[in-house]
Amino acid sequence: MQSEFQPINAAVLTVSDTRTPETDKSGGAIADSLIAAGHVVCKRRIVPDSLDEIRKTLAEWTADPGVDVVIATGGTGITGRDVTPEAMAPLVTKAIPGFGELFRYLSYADIGTATIQSRAEGALCGTTLVFLLPGSTGAVRLALSKILIPQLDSRTKPCNFVELMVRFKE
Repeated sequence: MQSEFQPINAAVLTVSDTRTPETDKSGGAIADSLIAAGHVVCKRRIVPDSLDEIRKTLAEWTADPGVDVVIATGGTGITGRDVTPEAMAPLVTKAIPGFGELFRYLSYADIGTATIQSRAEGALCGTTLVFLLPGSTGAVRLALSKILIPQLDSRTKPCNFVELMVRFKE
């Protein structure tokens, strides 16, 4: 017997010094994919490549009981301005290393060894899932189609993130 679909509330964060709501293709791809899958995009914001601004937004959203998952795009590379993982680090209660590992494995087929430059990662921050994706629209589409949309679907078996959400408060 297949379980019933359960929509989740998602927040989309774009980390960029140059993107605007009109030019934010990666944030738009995240929002569009979530909505097409039946989920609700309850928050969306663009913040500059600033550790403090990123952390402030992640802390605000992960403390909001109306947000189930945060998906961020941008700031996951290895240059000086790439600080999204560092911004999230103090908020992490449980790392989800398999997300970044699987993302880089799948990404290798598209971009080869350049995938090692990505610091894409996932974590549980309090009771909110947070996923950090590269700023590339191709990387965003890959992560969503191959990993996140299936794992955010309560009908995915043998297990999925949605069925675990009620247990995050244990």
